[in-house]
Amino acid sequence: MAAIQDAEYVKLCAQLASALSISLASARRQVDQAAAKEGKRDIASRRAKAQELLDSLGSEPGQQRETLDALLSASEGDANFMLED
Repeated sequence: MAAIQDAEYVKLCAQLASALSISLASARRQVDQAAAKEGKRDIASRRAKAQELLDSLGSEPGQQRETLDALLSASEGDANFMLED
């Protein structure tokens, strides 16, 4: 049976996922790994880590968007390249 999830933790992870344009599972994994690196595994620490990650995104407005735009831009010579399905 699945464990009951903390609503506040899920909400913070959902906000993080939305800000990073990633899935909820990826956001939770990112928070869990960051908290585990610090040796903290309880839900309160994970909530704090998720809030910390959200706050760090707020201090760098547009950086994620610029990174995504750079990754999606076509390099010279590849603009007309297309793979067949």
